[in-house]
Amino acid sequence: MLRPLFGNAVVVNGLVMATSPVLAVLMLGPLGFAPWQYGLAFAVPCVGGLIGARLADPLVRRFGRHRVLRAAGSLRAGWLLGLAFVGPGTGGLVLVMAVELGLITCMGVFNPLLATRRLELTPADRITRTLSAWSVSSKAAVAVMTGLWGVLAGLAGPRAAIAIAGLLALATPLLLPRRGG
Repeated sequence: MLRPLFGNAVVVNGLVMATSPVLAVLMLGPLGFAPWQYGLAFAVPCVGGLIGARLADPLVRRFGRHRVLRAAGSLRAGWLLGLAFVGPGTGGLVLVMAVELGLITCMGVFNPLLATRRLELTPADRITRTLSAWSVSSKAAVAVMTGLWGVLAGLAGPRAAIAIAGLLALATPLLLPRRGG
């Protein structure tokens, strides 16, 4: 059960992080957002992480851990594509904030459940090695994907690169475990 969770986490986190610099180029360049607006677009939605983390436990008590893990993992996949449609002005700023709030809230529910499940499934004598390998592999994957998305944005344009990441993210729920274990 750890492998599909790891694969899902790496791909989703990689796609989210790979689009960040591309979105910065789009927002601060052609769309003409001021740096303070770009900062605001990503600062305000961070409250979603707190909301999601607070919702995780009541949701698990009501629906069960595996159902909430799958639902939150699936829901976080749908937000990224919305960033491909960001436009200039207040509407674009609100769109980015709404998409980021939804994404971060879903991640706020998913991540604590993932961390708990990972610790439960890992034998006690392998926890340190597992967490270290997970961290190193995740960071390497994010770095590689960020570089690839920079190249893709250079070839196809920032909006197309974000859209491709969003479409790929829609397939990530297929990497989640089907059954609780």
